[in-house]
Amino acid sequence: MDLMDEIKKRSVHVDKGIGEMLPIEHPEELYRASRYLPDAGGKRLRPAVLMLATEAVGGDPMSVVPAAVALELVHNFTLVHDDIMDNDDVRRGMPAVHVKWGSAGAILAGDTLYSRAFEIISSMEKDPESILKCVALLSKTCTEICEGQWMDVDFETQETVTEEEYLEMVEKKTSVLYGAAAKVGALLGGASDEVADALYEFGRLVGISFQIQDDVIDMVTPEEILGKVRGSDLIEGKRTLIAIHALNHGVELDIFGKGEAVTPEQIDEAVAILEKSGSIGYAQELSASYLEEGKKMLDILEDSEAKDTLLAVADYMVTRNY
Repeated sequence: MDLMDEIKKRSVHVDKGIGEMLPIEHPEELYRASRYLPDAGGKRLRPAVLMLATEAVGGDPMSVVPAAVALELVHNFTLVHDDIMDNDDVRRGMPAVHVKWGSAGAILAGDTLYSRAFEIISSMEKDPESILKCVALLSKTCTEICEGQWMDVDFETQETVTEEEYLEMVEKKTSVLYGAAAKVGALLGGASDEVADALYEFGRLVGISFQIQDDVIDMVTPEEILGKVRGSDLIEGKRTLIAIHALNHGVELDIFGKGEAVTPEQIDEAVAILEKSGSIGYAQELSASYLEEGKKMLDILEDSEAKDTLLAVADYMVTRNY
Protein backbone atom coordinates (compact mmCIF):
# COMPACT_ATOMS: atom_id res chain seq x y z
CA MET A 1 0.00 0.00 0.00
CA ASP A 2 1.21 3.50 -0.86
CA LEU A 3 -0.37 5.42 2.03
CA MET A 4 0.14 8.85 0.52
CA ASP A 5 -1.65 7.72 -2.63
CA GLU A 6 -4.55 6.44 -0.53
CA ILE A 7 -4.80 9.76 1.30
CA LYS A 8 -4.53 11.67 -1.99
CA LYS A 9 -7.41 9.67 -3.49
CA ARG A 10 -9.62 11.14 -0.80
CA SER A 11 -8.04 14.55 -0.36
CA VAL A 12 -8.68 15.53 -4.01
CA HIS A 13 -12.41 15.33 -3.27
CA VAL A 14 -11.94 17.41 -0.13
CA ASP A 15 -9.95 20.00 -2.08
CA LYS A 16 -12.71 20.21 -4.68
CA GLY A 17 -15.33 20.39 -1.94
CA ILE A 18 -13.60 23.32 -0.25
CA GLY A 19 -13.76 25.27 -3.51
CA GLU A 20 -17.47 24.48 -3.95
CA MET A 21 -18.61 24.83 -0.34
CA LEU A 22 -16.51 27.88 0.55
CA PRO A 23 -16.68 29.96 -2.64
CA ILE A 24 -15.13 33.39 -3.02
CA GLU A 25 -18.19 35.64 -2.68
CA HIS A 26 -19.08 39.06 -1.30
CA PRO A 27 -17.22 40.46 0.59
CA GLU A 28 -14.50 38.88 -1.52
CA GLU A 29 -11.52 39.75 0.66
CA LEU A 30 -13.07 38.00 3.67
CA TYR A 31 -13.43 34.81 1.66
CA ARG A 32 -9.97 35.14 0.13
CA ALA A 33 -8.58 35.33 3.67
CA SER A 34 -10.74 32.37 4.73
CA ARG A 35 -9.67 30.23 1.77
CA TYR A 36 -5.99 31.20 2.02
CA LEU A 37 -4.90 28.50 4.46
CA PRO A 38 -7.17 25.64 3.26
CA ASP A 39 -6.01 26.31 -0.30
CA ALA A 40 -2.38 26.05 0.85
CA GLY A 41 -2.88 22.31 1.24
CA GLY A 42 -1.70 20.23 4.16
CA LYS A 43 -1.76 16.47 4.60
CA ARG A 44 -5.58 16.32 5.03
CA LEU A 45 -5.16 13.53 7.57
CA ARG A 46 -8.32 14.38 9.50
CA PRO A 47 -10.71 14.33 6.52
CA ALA A 48 -8.99 11.18 5.29
CA VAL A 49 -9.66 9.52 8.66
CA LEU A 50 -13.31 10.58 8.44
CA MET A 51 -13.80 9.15 4.95
CA LEU A 52 -11.92 5.96 5.79
CA ALA A 53 -14.05 5.46 8.91
CA THR A 54 -17.18 5.70 6.77
CA GLU A 55 -15.79 3.16 4.33
CA ALA A 56 -14.62 0.85 7.14
CA VAL A 57 -18.16 0.56 8.55
CA GLY A 58 -19.64 -0.18 5.12
CA GLY A 59 -20.72 3.32 4.07
CA ASP A 60 -20.07 5.33 0.91
CA PRO A 61 -17.04 7.61 1.49
CA MET A 62 -18.13 9.99 -1.28
CA SER A 63 -21.37 10.67 0.58
CA VAL A 64 -19.47 12.20 3.51
CA VAL A 65 -17.22 14.59 1.59
CA PRO A 66 -19.15 17.60 3.00
CA ALA A 67 -18.46 16.37 6.55
CA ALA A 68 -14.79 15.89 5.65
CA VAL A 69 -14.68 19.45 4.30
CA ALA A 70 -16.36 20.75 7.47
CA LEU A 71 -13.79 19.00 9.64
CA GLU A 72 -10.90 20.40 7.60
CA LEU A 73 -12.35 23.91 7.92
CA VAL A 74 -12.54 23.51 11.70
CA HIS A 75 -8.91 22.39 11.74
CA ASN A 76 -7.86 25.41 9.69
CA PHE A 77 -9.88 27.75 11.90
CA THR A 78 -7.79 26.58 14.86
CA LEU A 79 -4.54 27.14 12.94
CA VAL A 80 -5.49 30.71 11.98
CA HIS A 81 -6.27 31.60 15.59
CA ASP A 82 -3.24 29.71 16.95
CA ASP A 83 -0.90 31.77 14.75
CA ILE A 84 -2.40 34.99 16.10
CA MET A 85 -2.02 33.86 19.72
CA ASP A 86 1.49 32.48 19.22
CA ASN A 87 2.56 35.41 17.04
CA ASP A 88 3.78 32.96 14.41
CA ASP A 89 4.34 34.70 11.10
CA VAL A 90 4.70 31.64 8.85
CA ARG A 91 2.36 28.73 8.23
CA ARG A 92 2.89 26.05 5.57
CA GLY A 93 5.84 28.02 4.24
CA MET A 94 3.75 31.15 3.59
CA PRO A 95 2.98 34.36 5.52
CA ALA A 96 0.33 33.60 8.14
CA VAL A 97 -3.20 34.90 7.62
CA HIS A 98 -2.76 37.64 10.24
CA VAL A 99 0.40 38.84 8.48
CA LYS A 100 -1.48 39.35 5.20
CA TRP A 101 -4.82 40.60 6.52
CA GLY A 102 -4.03 41.83 10.04
CA SER A 103 -5.26 40.35 13.31
CA ALA A 104 -8.83 41.58 12.86
CA GLY A 105 -9.03 40.10 9.37
CA ALA A 106 -7.55 36.81 10.53
CA ILE A 107 -10.00 36.53 13.43
CA LEU A 108 -12.90 37.07 11.04
CA ALA A 109 -11.44 34.57 8.55
CA GLY A 110 -11.10 31.97 11.30
CA ASP A 111 -14.63 32.63 12.53
CA THR A 112 -15.91 32.23 8.97
CA LEU A 113 -14.22 28.85 8.65
CA TYR A 114 -15.75 27.80 11.97
CA SER A 115 -19.30 28.90 11.18
CA ARG A 116 -19.26 27.64 7.58
CA ALA A 117 -18.17 24.21 8.83
CA PHE A 118 -21.37 23.88 10.86
CA GLU A 119 -23.47 25.24 8.00
CA ILE A 120 -22.02 22.57 5.69
CA ILE A 121 -22.39 19.57 8.00
CA SER A 122 -25.89 20.52 9.18
CA SER A 123 -27.07 20.80 5.55
CA MET A 124 -26.03 17.27 4.56
CA GLU A 125 -28.68 14.95 3.15
CA LYS A 126 -28.27 12.26 5.77
CA ASP A 127 -30.37 10.76 8.55
CA PRO A 128 -31.37 13.76 10.75
CA GLU A 129 -30.57 11.88 13.96
CA SER A 130 -27.04 11.11 12.74
CA ILE A 131 -26.56 14.74 11.64
CA LEU A 132 -27.67 15.96 15.06
CA LYS A 133 -25.19 13.64 16.77
CA CYS A 134 -22.41 14.87 14.50
CA VAL A 135 -23.20 18.55 15.05
CA ALA A 136 -23.32 18.01 18.83
CA LEU A 137 -20.00 16.14 18.73
CA LEU A 138 -18.28 18.77 16.59
CA SER A 139 -19.60 21.56 18.85
CA LYS A 140 -18.27 19.79 21.95
CA THR A 141 -14.97 19.16 20.17
CA CYS A 142 -14.55 22.87 19.34
CA THR A 143 -15.17 23.76 22.99
CA GLU A 144 -12.57 21.21 24.10
CA ILE A 145 -10.05 22.57 21.59
CA CYS A 146 -10.48 26.02 23.13
CA GLU A 147 -10.05 24.54 26.62
CA GLY A 148 -6.86 22.80 25.51
CA GLN A 149 -5.49 25.95 23.93
CA TRP A 150 -6.25 27.92 27.09
CA MET A 151 -4.39 25.32 29.16
CA ASP A 152 -1.42 25.48 26.78
CA VAL A 153 -1.25 29.27 27.13
CA ASP A 154 -1.75 29.04 30.89
CA PHE A 155 1.16 26.60 31.20
CA GLU A 156 3.51 29.43 30.17
CA THR A 157 2.90 31.18 33.51
CA GLN A 158 2.81 28.09 35.72
CA GLU A 159 5.91 27.14 37.67
CA THR A 160 5.14 23.46 37.36
CA VAL A 161 3.03 21.37 35.01
CA THR A 162 2.22 17.75 35.76
CA GLU A 163 2.24 14.94 33.22
CA GLU A 164 -1.51 14.51 33.81
CA GLU A 165 -2.12 18.18 33.01
CA TYR A 166 -0.02 17.90 29.86
CA LEU A 167 -1.91 14.82 28.66
CA GLU A 168 -5.26 16.53 29.29
CA MET A 169 -4.07 19.56 27.33
CA VAL A 170 -2.90 17.59 24.26
CA GLU A 171 -6.03 15.45 24.33
CA LYS A 172 -8.22 18.53 24.13
CA LYS A 173 -6.04 20.66 21.87
CA THR A 174 -5.13 17.97 19.35
CA SER A 175 -6.56 14.49 19.74
CA VAL A 176 -10.29 15.19 20.17
CA LEU A 177 -10.48 16.41 16.56
CA TYR A 178 -9.06 13.09 15.35
CA GLY A 179 -11.60 11.34 17.57
CA ALA A 180 -14.38 13.44 16.11
CA ALA A 181 -13.19 12.71 12.56
CA ALA A 182 -13.38 8.97 13.10
CA LYS A 183 -16.70 9.04 14.96
CA VAL A 184 -18.43 11.40 12.52
CA GLY A 185 -17.33 9.18 9.65
CA ALA A 186 -18.65 6.10 11.45
CA LEU A 187 -21.99 7.69 12.36
CA LEU A 188 -22.60 8.97 8.84
CA GLY A 189 -21.62 5.55 7.50
CA GLY A 190 -24.44 3.96 9.47
CA ALA A 191 -22.44 2.44 12.33
CA SER A 192 -23.95 1.65 15.73
CA ASP A 193 -23.13 3.87 18.68
CA GLU A 194 -20.86 1.13 20.04
CA VAL A 195 -18.80 1.03 16.86
CA ALA A 196 -18.79 4.83 16.53
CA ASP A 197 -17.55 5.19 20.12
CA ALA A 198 -14.75 2.69 19.44
CA LEU A 199 -13.73 4.71 16.38
CA TYR A 200 -13.72 7.86 18.52
CA GLU A 201 -11.34 6.18 20.97
CA PHE A 202 -9.13 5.12 18.07
CA GLY A 203 -8.81 8.73 16.93
CA ARG A 204 -8.42 10.15 20.43
CA LEU A 205 -5.68 7.74 21.51
CA VAL A 206 -3.76 7.94 18.24
CA GLY A 207 -4.09 11.74 18.40
CA ILE A 208 -2.40 11.81 21.81
CA SER A 209 0.36 9.58 20.44
CA PHE A 210 0.68 11.95 17.46
CA GLN A 211 1.19 15.01 19.69
CA ILE A 212 3.72 13.31 21.96
CA GLN A 213 5.63 12.30 18.83
CA ASP A 214 5.64 15.96 17.79
CA ASP A 215 7.58 16.68 20.99
CA VAL A 216 10.11 14.02 20.02
CA ILE A 217 10.38 15.25 16.43
CA ASP A 218 11.21 18.75 17.66
CA MET A 219 14.20 17.28 19.50
CA VAL A 220 15.63 14.65 17.14
CA THR A 221 14.87 15.75 13.57
CA PRO A 222 17.54 17.76 11.68
CA GLU A 223 16.56 21.35 10.89
CA GLU A 224 16.73 20.82 7.12
CA ILE A 225 13.96 18.24 7.45
CA LEU A 226 12.09 19.88 10.34
CA GLY A 227 11.80 23.25 8.59
CA LYS A 228 12.42 25.19 11.82
CA VAL A 229 15.00 25.49 14.57
CA ARG A 230 15.55 22.12 16.23
CA GLY A 231 14.77 22.23 19.94
CA SER A 232 12.53 25.27 19.55
CA ASP A 233 10.12 23.88 22.17
CA LEU A 234 12.92 23.91 24.74
CA ILE A 235 14.15 27.36 23.74
CA GLU A 236 10.62 28.74 24.10
CA GLY A 237 10.18 27.03 27.45
CA LYS A 238 7.22 24.91 26.37
CA ARG A 239 6.03 22.33 28.86
CA THR A 240 6.24 19.31 26.60
CA LEU A 241 6.22 15.78 27.98
CA ILE A 242 9.99 15.61 27.46
CA ALA A 243 10.58 18.83 29.40
CA ILE A 244 8.20 17.79 32.19
CA HIS A 245 9.92 14.42 32.59
CA ALA A 246 13.37 16.03 32.58
CA LEU A 247 12.51 18.79 35.06
CA ASN A 248 10.78 16.29 37.36
CA HIS A 249 14.00 14.26 37.41
CA GLY A 250 16.25 17.20 38.21
CA VAL A 251 17.78 17.49 34.75
CA GLU A 252 19.49 20.85 34.14
CA LEU A 253 18.55 22.38 30.77
CA ASP A 254 20.50 25.58 30.18
CA ILE A 255 18.56 26.56 27.04
CA PHE A 256 15.08 25.98 28.52
CA GLY A 257 12.97 29.12 28.22
CA LYS A 258 15.83 31.32 27.03
CA GLY A 259 13.67 32.79 24.32
CA GLU A 260 16.71 33.90 22.37
CA ALA A 261 19.13 32.55 19.82
CA VAL A 262 21.23 29.63 20.97
CA THR A 263 23.98 27.83 19.12
CA PRO A 264 23.50 24.48 17.38
CA GLU A 265 26.14 23.12 19.75
CA GLN A 266 24.03 24.10 22.78
CA ILE A 267 21.01 22.38 21.26
CA ASP A 268 23.07 19.25 20.52
CA GLU A 269 24.25 19.21 24.13
CA ALA A 270 20.70 19.61 25.49
CA VAL A 271 19.39 16.80 23.27
CA ALA A 272 22.25 14.55 24.38
CA ILE A 273 21.38 15.25 28.03
CA LEU A 274 17.71 14.46 27.37
CA GLU A 275 18.62 11.22 25.65
CA LYS A 276 20.96 10.20 28.47
CA SER A 277 18.38 11.06 31.14
CA GLY A 278 15.78 8.91 29.39
CA SER A 279 13.34 11.77 28.86
CA ILE A 280 13.19 11.39 25.07
CA GLY A 281 12.96 7.62 25.37
CA TYR A 282 10.15 7.96 27.91
CA ALA A 283 8.15 10.12 25.50
CA GLN A 284 8.74 7.67 22.65
CA GLU A 285 7.59 4.73 24.77
CA LEU A 286 4.45 6.53 25.96
CA SER A 287 3.64 7.59 22.39
CA ALA A 288 3.99 3.98 21.25
CA SER A 289 1.72 2.73 24.04
CA TYR A 290 -1.05 5.18 23.10
CA LEU A 291 -0.65 4.16 19.45
CA GLU A 292 -1.05 0.45 20.18
CA GLU A 293 -4.01 1.05 22.50
CA GLY A 294 -5.68 3.15 19.82
CA LYS A 295 -5.13 0.59 17.07
CA LYS A 296 -6.73 -2.10 19.23
CA MET A 297 -9.98 -0.09 19.12
CA LEU A 298 -10.31 -1.10 15.47
CA ASP A 299 -10.65 -4.76 16.44
CA ILE A 300 -14.38 -4.08 16.52
CA LEU A 301 -14.35 -3.69 12.72
CA GLU A 302 -14.41 -6.44 10.14
CA ASP A 303 -11.24 -6.77 8.08
CA SER A 304 -11.18 -4.50 5.04
CA GLU A 305 -8.85 -2.34 2.97
CA ALA A 306 -10.27 0.74 4.70
CA LYS A 307 -9.47 -0.71 8.13
CA ASP A 308 -5.93 -1.54 6.99
CA THR A 309 -5.52 2.00 5.70
CA LEU A 310 -6.73 3.48 9.01
CA LEU A 311 -4.12 1.37 10.80
CA ALA A 312 -1.48 2.58 8.34
CA VAL A 313 -2.51 6.21 8.92
CA ALA A 314 -2.11 5.66 12.66
CA ASP A 315 1.39 4.23 12.18
CA TYR A 316 2.35 7.07 9.84
CA MET A 317 1.22 9.72 12.32
CA VAL A 318 3.66 8.38 14.90
CA THR A 319 6.58 7.25 12.71
CA ARG A 320 6.83 10.41 10.58
CA ASN A 321 9.89 12.61 11.16
CA TYR A 322 8.43 16.04 10.34
